[in-house]
Parts: sequence; structure tokens; C-alpha cells
Amino acid sequence: MSITLNTLHAGKLDHDFLALLLEKYTSADDRLVEGVRIGEDATVIDMGSRYVVAKTDPVTFTTDHIGYYAVHVNANDIVCMGARPKWFLATILLPERCRKKAAEDIFAQISRTCRKEKISYCGGHTEVTAGIVRPIVVGHMLGEVKKERILLKRHVRAGDHLILVQSIPIEGLSIMAREKAAELKEQFSAEFVLKCQKMLFNPGISVREYARVALQTATVHAMHDPTEGGVATAIHEMAMAADLGAVIEREKIAVLAEGKLACEYFDLDPLGCISSGSLLLAVPYKSIDPIIKAFEKRKVPACDIGKLVEKGEGLVLRDGAKKRRLPLFAQDELVKIL
Repeated sequence: MSITLNTLHAGKLDHDFLALLLEKYTSADDRLVEGVRIGEDATVIDMGSRYVVAKTDPVTFTTDHIGYYAVHVNANDIVCMGARPKWFLATILLPERCRKKAAEDIFAQISRTCRKEKISYCGGHTEVTAGIVRPIVVGHMLGEVKKERILLKRHVRAGDHLILVQSIPIEGLSIMAREKAAELKEQFSAEFVLKCQKMLFNPGISVREYARVALQTATVHAMHDPTEGGVATAIHEMAMAADLGAVIEREKIAVLAEGKLACEYFDLDPLGCISSGSLLLAVPYKSIDPIIKAFEKRKVPACDIGKLVEKGEGLVLRDGAKKRRLPLFAQDELVKIL
């Protein structure tokens, strides 16, 4: 099969095209425990007594607090593998005529966030890049985990249930409120916009504490962080990595009241909006009640939204009495307005 030369659009690559690229051009050795796989959050390397988990992810939708975003979106993917984020590197690309203060602010944001999370900000690369109009930060996170604690999507089984921790789309709503503040103030209010902006920090986009609670409460087979393409695409990715299908109940997916209003105004589907700050858990049936109760005690929304099934059953979204294919958002819904 040859690669076609069709035009690419903003957002993630089409899964079929990406799978072709990964199969054709990537490689592995005998120390690579988990390499390239659509839906897997990071690479896992055998370092003897422990595994090192490695991840790279850019921040491209927003410039406000971009250093904070970069640390957390990369740390989340390390956490989803059951590992502890330890070392962070950043490639910082600045537009021409960028002010020195803007560059220093990004460094300060990264440093401040890493210190708070007990992560070492230990390297990277910074340059002024021709052709870009705003800063871009590409994060690179390394973590480590005991071998028996690694979480891989291939450990997921048909019959496992999917628990969604926290409402959606926290990150998407925060970005809307920061990048489209003036428009949202006219439609709603300044207080509404400020509240949405603050969701970047409260409840926040880190899933580290949610992962800790889940892992200490009951058996978890895998975790996944819904980023670009939202929770719907995250479910597709988890199912693809596990070679399974899924049946999802639309009404069980908790959407923030403010998120519902903003998405309706911009005509966006919240299921396809970038949703860092929420966490997907694949768990056996016996783990559902204890995990949900553990989050209820902490006043954090958590709900059993469906289950993984055999691949031949497909990916289905039940919306009341209606059934349709679970949508796949190769392009995040926010791209429509940014």
C-alpha cells in the first residue's frame, strides 16, 4: 500500500495513514517493551530493574500559560502508563520579533510547574523560527515505573468497563475562554469567561491525583488521557490499541454546564473537544463500584460510561433509544474556531 499525497489538515493524522507511517518507518529492539502503537500513551524501555517511559507532545492551540500546559499534557501520558513523571525537556519555538519577556515567561511557567510536580526541568532546545506566528512548545517527558506496575492497553480485555473521571471538556473550555474571551463576554458575561479560564487550574488539566486514587482503590487494566479529538477519539484510540470494540452510553458522559453552553454557542460537539483534565479507566466489573465511590468521597465526577467488547461489534454510541457509530474526530472541534 502506497502513501497518497492528499492534503493534510490541522489536527491528528488519520488513523489509517498514521498506522501506515508507523509500520513502514519505525523500528524496535529487544529492550523496547512498548513502542509505537496508536492509542498507547508513551514508549516503554527496559532499563534493567525498572522501565523508563518516554513521551513527547506539543502545545499548539494556545499561547496563554503554554509552559504550564506543556508540562501537564506530557506528564498525564506518563501517569497513564502507571509511571511517575521525573524528567522534562522542552523544545521552544519562538516567532520572529518575539519579545525576550515572552520567552522568559515560558521558561518560568515550565520551571514553576515542574517544581510543583517534583519534576526536573533538565534540558531541551530554544530558537526563533521563521514562518510561525506564535510560540510552540514541544514537551518531552521521561518517567519510570516498577515493571510489575506498568499499564499497557494490550492488558485490556473484552468485558472491561470504561470509567470516565471528571467532566468534559475542561481543557477545551479553558482554551475557548482564553482565545475567544471577547466574543464569549458579549454572549454570556465577564464572570462566565473568568470562571471558564480558571478551570485550567481548578479543577485543572492534571490527572495525576485521579490516577493515584484509582490505582490505590482497585484493579485498573489501563488508563488513557483524552486530548485532541476529545473523549470520543480517546475511546477509539484505547479500543484500537487493545484490538477491541466499545459500546458507550452518551447520557453517562458528564459535560460541564459551562462547556455545554460554550459548545452550543460555537456549534461544537463536546465529545470531540480536547479534554485534558479527565481520565479514562479500563477496569474489570468488580472495580467499578469501589472506584466510583472513591471519587464520590472526593466530590469528583466519575461514571461507568460503557464497556469494551469484541472488535467485530464495532464502536457504538447509544444516545437514548438511538444507536450510531461512535464519532471519530481526526480534527479537534476547537480547530473550527481557532
